[in-house]
Order: sequence, then C-alpha cells, then structure tokens
Amino acid sequence: MTAETFVTHAPGEVRIIADRHGDPGARAVVFLHGGGQTRRSWGRAAAAVAERGWQAVTVDLRGHGESDWASGGDYRLVSFAADVHEVLRTLPPDPVLVGASLGGCAAMLLGGELAPRVASAVVLVDIVPNMDPSGAQRVQAFMAENMESGFDSLDQVADAIAAYNPHRPRPSDLGGLAANLRRRGDRWYWHWDPLFISGPEHQGPMEIHDVERLNAAVQTILDGGVPMLLVRGQLSDLVSAANAEEFLTRFPQVEFVDVAGAGHMVAGDRNDIFADAILGFLARHSA
Repeated sequence: MTAETFVTHAPGEVRIIADRHGDPGARAVVFLHGGGQTRRSWGRAAAAVAERGWQAVTVDLRGHGESDWASGGDYRLVSFAADVHEVLRTLPPDPVLVGASLGGCAAMLLGGELAPRVASAVVLVDIVPNMDPSGAQRVQAFMAENMESGFDSLDQVADAIAAYNPHRPRPSDLGGLAANLRRRGDRWYWHWDPLFISGPEHQGPMEIHDVERLNAAVQTILDGGVPMLLVRGQLSDLVSAANAEEFLTRFPQVEFVDVAGAGHMVAGDRNDIFADAILGFLARHSA
C-alpha cells in the first residue's frame, strides 16, 4: 500500500511531515514515535492497521525525520502536543492516538490538558508517567553519545544500535539505517536536531519528569470515557514490571499487553504481536 505524504503547519511555522496509509476519509490511527526515531519506525504496524480499513497516519515530530527543526530549540512536551493537535485538525473526527515513549507523553498532555476528548482512544507504547529514571538516562546517553561526532559508516551505526539493543538481531542490510541518518561530508549523523538533547533546559521536554502532571493528564483522559491500552516490552528498562504494576493499580481501567521478546522499541522488536494488540484494541473500541 503506497503512503501519501502530507504537510501540516504547526505553531511557530514548524512544518510537520506525515504519511497517510489507507483511506483518507476513514477514521485515523495516528502513530507518534519516540525521541530520536521517525515516522518510518511504524511502517509495518501502520500497514496492518490500514489493511483493516483504518487511515493510519505516521508523524515525524518536530526536530525529527523530515519535519522542521524548531527555531530556538523549542522541544517542550507541550509544543509536541500542540503540533499533533494541528495534525488532528486535518483528519476525520475521533482519531486514535498511539504514542511510544516521547510520543506517548505528548499524547498524554494532548488528551489530558490541551484538548480533552480529542482522541477516541489512546495507546501508550512502553511509557508510563512513573518510568524508570535509569532507563530514561540510558536512552538519553545513547542519543547523546555520537550526537556531535557522527559516525564513519553505517557499520558503525549498526554496531552502536546493537550495543544498545543486544536482544535485537543486527541487520544484514544496512540500507534501512540511512532513513534515520543525515549525510554531511563523509560522515553520518542522526536525523534529529541536537538541540533536542543539548538545548536550554527550559526549552526541552522536561515535562516527562513531572510524574504527577502526567498522572493527572491520564486521569483526565480516562475520566472522559476514553479507553486506554498500555503495551509494554518485557525486556524494557524504561518501564519495569513494577512501573507497569504501579500504573495499572492507579488506573485499573487501563488495558494491558506485555510483549515477550521486546524491549523499549516494542513495534520494531515484535511487530507481529504489537500489531495484533493494536488491532484487537481497535476492534473492541471502534464504535
């Protein structure tokens, strides 16, 4: 199924790039990637959703992929949420939000603060407000390690990813990695704006550390009758079993899927199980 790329102009004249899979008149499932990723990380899951008659929309968040870098380095969580809100204005009513990590936090603030009930359902992919601080630090360290220096080759990129995700087989075809990188001179650099990590603290997504604010946003979403699903990777170091249990105890109405063999990058690690979980959730809440 061929994807259609479209552009949304968000606050601050930031161009947000997204792909549409499926019928543009159908209800949308909007996929929001994690920090340091792109819309292409959802390819197979989006195709599976579109095949079931939904419109699957994969978004490059500001500063990532082909979307614009924010002038002044505005990468606050509320800014990501506002961008996604503008994308939703172009889609049919009652979209479903699927957010991984950073994208999941943006979905919380969008549905729980900025525009309550804007979504008909929310899926959080390996993210909860009370995430494990050491896991979050490991993610940030991985992103920062080669941020300025770049890489000599795609082999070096693959080695870095394999060291971070040792449970995932190292790809034999390195061509797919190029979609996550930019070539400058004779070196490869991550596709995202370095200010996302190294910019002024007050311009960064510091809201991800405000556990009570995010919990309050989740409560608002659920109080509005919006169903929610948490999909966790069993090998995740960001959402431990204890983190998930605490979240589900606080919000017992949230549905839960624990994906064996998957780490923090659930959709990439076990797309088959992930897609089935999303499709099952959509089938239960598609009215």
